[in-house]
Amino acid sequence: MDVQLLGTGGPAGWPQAGCRCASCLRAAAAGRRRGPGGLLVDGQLRIDPGQPPRPAHPGDGQDSVAGYRIKALAGGWDITGPEGARLLVAAGPGAVPDPPPGTAPYDLVLLDLLDSATQLGDLRARSVVRADTVAVALCADHRISTEQELARRCRHWRALLPADGTILSTDEPGPGDTAVIAHRTLVLGGARSGKSREAELRLAAEPQVTYLAAGPWPDSARTGAPDPEWAQRVAAHQARRPAWWPTVESADVAGALRRLRGAVLVDGIGTWLTAVMTEAGAWQEPGAGQASGRIAARVDELIAAWRQASARVVAVSDEVGSSVVPATPAGRQFRDQLGWLNQRLAAESEETVLVVAGRALSLPS
Repeated sequence: MDVQLLGTGGPAGWPQAGCRCASCLRAAAAGRRRGPGGLLVDGQLRIDPGQPPRPAHPGDGQDSVAGYRIKALAGGWDITGPEGARLLVAAGPGAVPDPPPGTAPYDLVLLDLLDSATQLGDLRARSVVRADTVAVALCADHRISTEQELARRCRHWRALLPADGTILSTDEPGPGDTAVIAHRTLVLGGARSGKSREAELRLAAEPQVTYLAAGPWPDSARTGAPDPEWAQRVAAHQARRPAWWPTVESADVAGALRRLRGAVLVDGIGTWLTAVMTEAGAWQEPGAGQASGRIAARVDELIAAWRQASARVVAVSDEVGSSVVPATPAGRQFRDQLGWLNQRLAAESEETVLVVAGRALSLPS
């Protein structure tokens, strides 16, 4: 089955005519253009957003699509070609195809990943998208800042970002899961920098992800007493994550890294260190050798587990030391301990990323 991408942009293309947003102006200045979405299958079947598949040459009658089995799904189309090749296509921008249980695997899936990259992870978890399935991002538009940023995300999602006019063939093996992806990634950033979102984005298309919430937690999390501010924070994080990502709340990050498989998102290293320093009595005896020794032992345990983790790991940590010197000995001790820990984790990571104002900068090794 050959699929020609007549257009890979949103309904109005990218850049949109007359739009003055930064994304469209950047695209126009770079001379990049993506036309409104549209597909041509084997030169016979035309698929346009919001419309059912139809013969590409209506004058030839319905025989022009003979042999194609077309099923309407919630959010898209399931198409099987005359020789058995299978295609899944989103119905349009914002549509998320939902194949029913028992659906056979696809050879090619074309999705609006800007609307939801986690749909690809869900399809992989359900084994309807396999390692050799070609995943393609469609409906590119000014929902994202630049073409380069979309390409960066597609690399993390193991998805193609082809140009208009590209012809994809199910007879040719796709890159699928062969893309080189960092096994361990450390994501650094200040408060509200977007570091947690960046970590979630990187794992969005993975089929198995465990969210490891590293303690400590407020007393309300243990006693059940209401804490509206804490509940609001938890709810905001949960709303961004897929419902099928299991959550593990534990300060034993090293044990979790030794035990878990698939992919693990650790959020975050700063809260884990707070729990460790609390257990070590560092706040009562700041700078004391006994507390420092207990902290060092836990840090060494974490680094050893990090180095040998079987799971793909993305960890979030706070970048410290860029502001004023903390006013208290305890604050200075925490800053120093976290700074040293970040250095050790970065040294044992294939990739370290600094997030500033929502922009991710990959740091050289």
